[in-house]
Amino acid sequence: MLQCPDSVCISVGKGDSLHHQVLAAFPLCSLTEEDLTQNPLFCKLLATLSQHVDHTGLSLHLRKELEKAEKELRSQKLGWLHVESLHRLVLEMIQEHRFSQHHSMASPAEDKFYCTLEQCLMVAKCARQLDPSSTVDQDQPLILGLSAEKVLNQMPPKQEVWQMKQRLPTELQKHLKKKLFNLLSYYQPEWENESEGLKCVKLSKLPVLLESEHNRAKSLIEKNRENATLLQRQTHSYLSELLECMQLLQTLVLDLRLKVQKDLDRKKIEYFEAKCEIGIQKIRAEMLEVQLDMYTRDKIATHRKITEKLNTELKASQMEKQSLESKLASFEIYGREFEVLAEEYSRLQQEIATKSWALREFTP
Repeated sequence: MLQCPDSVCISVGKGDSLHHQVLAAFPLCSLTEEDLTQNPLFCKLLATLSQHVDHTGLSLHLRKELEKAEKELRSQKLGWLHVESLHRLVLEMIQEHRFSQHHSMASPAEDKFYCTLEQCLMVAKCARQLDPSSTVDQDQPLILGLSAEKVLNQMPPKQEVWQMKQRLPTELQKHLKKKLFNLLSYYQPEWENESEGLKCVKLSKLPVLLESEHNRAKSLIEKNRENATLLQRQTHSYLSELLECMQLLQTLVLDLRLKVQKDLDRKKIEYFEAKCEIGIQKIRAEMLEVQLDMYTRDKIATHRKITEKLNTELKASQMEKQSLESKLASFEIYGREFEVLAEEYSRLQQEIATKSWALREFTP
C-alpha cells in the first residue's frame, strides 16, 4: 500500500480544492464531495494516488507501455488500411467499368486492361486461399485437388500483366481524383461548379479543414463529458437539498396537524351530530307523511270504535279475572284437601263430558 505522509497529502490541496481535484482525477468512480468530506484520510490517499495513475486507473509506466503498443497498432492499421483502400479502389474501378459497359462502348485497350486486372485479382485471391500458412494445418487436404502453384498458372500472359501494371497507377490516380472531387462536392456543395485547378487547390486544404472539424468534435465530446460529470454532481447535491427540505416540510406538517387535530375532530363531531339530527327529523317527517296517507278520518273513527270496544272487553275481562282470583284465594284457604277434591271434581267433569259426547254419538 502507498505510504502517504500528512505533509505530502496536505500540500496537494485543501478543502474544496482537494475534493474537486480528486473528483476530476477519478471521473469513473462514483464518488461525491460528501463521501470525501466524511472520509478525509481516504480523500488524501486518493489525492496522492492521482499523482501516480491516470484518470482510468493505470499507472504511468503502464500508460507509457500502452501508448507505445497503441502507436505500433496504429502503424500496423495504417499499413493494412493502405493496402485495403487500394484493393477496394481497384474493385470499385472494375465495378464502374462493368456498369459503364451497359451504357457506352469502351475501347478494346480499356476492356483488355480491366479484364487483365480482374483476372489477376481473382487468381491472387484464390492462391491466397489455397496457400497454407503457419496457422493452418500443413496436412490439410487440397480444395478440389488444386494448389497455389496450379492456380498461379492461370495468370494472364506476362506482357499483358506488365502493360496492366504500367497503366494501373494512372487509372488509380484518375479514380482517386474523381472520388476526392466527389468528397469535396459533398463537403462544400457550392464548390462543385468550380474549375479543376481551383478544386485541386481547395482539395489540398481539405485535410486541414477535416482535422480541425475532428479536433472540434473531440473537444465538444470532452466538454460534454465534463458537463455530464458536473451535472451528475449538481443533481446529487440538488437531490440531497431537496430531501432535506422534504424532511423539514414533513416535520412542519406533522406539528401543525397535531395542533389543529383537536379542533378538527370537534368540528367533525358537531357536523356529524347535526347531520344525524337532520336525518332523524327527516325520518319522523316521512313517518308522519306515511301515517297521513294511510289513516283517513273514516279509518280513524272506525279505529276509535274498535279501540273503545276492546277497552270495554278488556275491562270486563279484568273484572272477571279479579273475581276468579278472589274465588281462587278463598279456595286456597282450605289447603291441600280442597286441592284433591278440586282435582277429583275436574276429573269427574271431564268424564261426564266424555260420556255425554259418546251418548250423543250413539243415540239415533
